[in-house]
Amino acid sequence: MIFVVAEIGVNWDGDFELVKEMMKHAKKSSCNAVKFQAYDENIVKDHPQKTRLMKSAISKNNIDTINDFAKSVGIEWFCTPMYPYAVELLDPYVNRFKMRELDGRNVLEGKTSELFQKILETKKGLMVSSQKSPLGTKYENHPQIKWLYCIPKYPCDVNDLDFSVMKDFDGYSNHCPHFIAPLTAATKGAKIIEVHITSDKSKDFLDNNVSFDYDELKNVLSNIRQIEKIRV
Repeated sequence: MIFVVAEIGVNWDGDFELVKEMMKHAKKSSCNAVKFQAYDENIVKDHPQKTRLMKSAISKNNIDTINDFAKSVGIEWFCTPMYPYAVELLDPYVNRFKMRELDGRNVLEGKTSELFQKILETKKGLMVSSQKSPLGTKYENHPQIKWLYCIPKYPCDVNDLDFSVMKDFDGYSNHCPHFIAPLTAATKGAKIIEVHITSDKSKDFLDNNVSFDYDELKNVLSNIRQIEKIRV
């Protein structure tokens, strides 16, 4: 079964009613998990939407509520930590972690960082986004790491994608607004697929340009689950 992640990310705007609704739709659409982001003020200090972004970051002030909502909905949640302490904050709550493409570049080059080491110390799984193939790198076959093919553009176009490299990856992290992208990844053998979701494309949620709304999510998941049935 393909492990499908609905990236809620910053599209919940710190609204607890909205985030619970988004979890419910992800569950109803047959997603396996929802994902968030954990960053601090230093990381977003130069962003024009800093105040708004901080409302969506997983922190000690909202983590228990997020965890309770996920339990009540019956869906796994996990997170992308972007600073070392976030790993300690998240560890008691999550079964796995995600590393963004920017932070994953050091891993791809065989280097390390405090963030990476803290995640490895948890002994939990780690999904790492990368545009480049991990083959031949130091961490290519690390038992904790699953590599996700990802184009770090928001949004990326179908012309930016090269699914001939999918054989080198465990899965795919989508930033393309066209549903054909995650479906192609599924046909190419992706075992993990991550897609961004939004509650309303007519509003100004920050990641709307790379996100599927509820109807689109339902359609994408329905097709992914059909693809799973095809023997290749």
